[in-house]
Amino acid sequence: MNAAERLARDGFVVCAPDPRVADWAAEARRAAEEVLAEARGHKGALRHGETWFAGVDALPNAPDGSIGGVPLTGPWEAAVNWPGRWHRAQVSAVFPGYPGRDPQESDAAHRFRLRRDAAHLDGLLPEGPDRRRHLREPHAFILGLPLNPAAPGASPLVVREGSHRIMAAAMAARLSGMAPDKWGAQDVTEAYGAARRTVLETCPRREVPLLPGQSVLVHRHAIHGVAPWARGAWVEGGARMVAYFRPVLGDPADWLA
Repeated sequence: MNAAERLARDGFVVCAPDPRVADWAAEARRAAEEVLAEARGHKGALRHGETWFAGVDALPNAPDGSIGGVPLTGPWEAAVNWPGRWHRAQVSAVFPGYPGRDPQESDAAHRFRLRRDAAHLDGLLPEGPDRRRHLREPHAFILGLPLNPAAPGASPLVVREGSHRIMAAAMAARLSGMAPDKWGAQDVTEAYGAARRTVLETCPRREVPLLPGQSVLVHRHAIHGVAPWARGAWVEGGARMVAYFRPVLGDPADWLA
């Protein structure tokens, strides 16, 4: 079974270590460490008790995905076709003790992060005082590239295997009969919440620890999150860092294609 078939079956696929990916990760790590050092000097830049830096659009890669002249390429290309521009990657940095708790965070939100990995679907953004969900970022896929060595228990990515099929069906039913350019205006909170509950009750939870040189592709409809940091888990450099790309589709209709 090839990578594209595993992605379609499971909702994610881990690609074997590749020297091209390792070279990119080494260059990206240097840039990410500078970004993180600057962020730690700003109050409020780290969240959840200063155990997580979201780092959205923080990596200074070029529009072709390269960084420091090192091209963005690897075995994941066999499973996806992205001819467009690459956005600046997220630098997700998780520190020992994750998840801590922010003063304004509710008990329920903190418990969900502890017990359910803050499992979510990317692209459905919470808006307004009631945090109603809207499809604002119809992603093509999620590509994760680990930047530094860490133990498996160092807050790895968590994916709910097979969740992409449940979420896609729920969103297709909710948006049925509507023009794709109107999807973003629709409040999908109830449909999303019900489908996610089904996922958490029925889909296997898979921790996905990664090392530099590996890469992971996650289906755009897959429910995923971050595991709590296991006591004593080792990391090189103080925080486990992963660069994430989530390119946005030009035509929202392709999100449910």
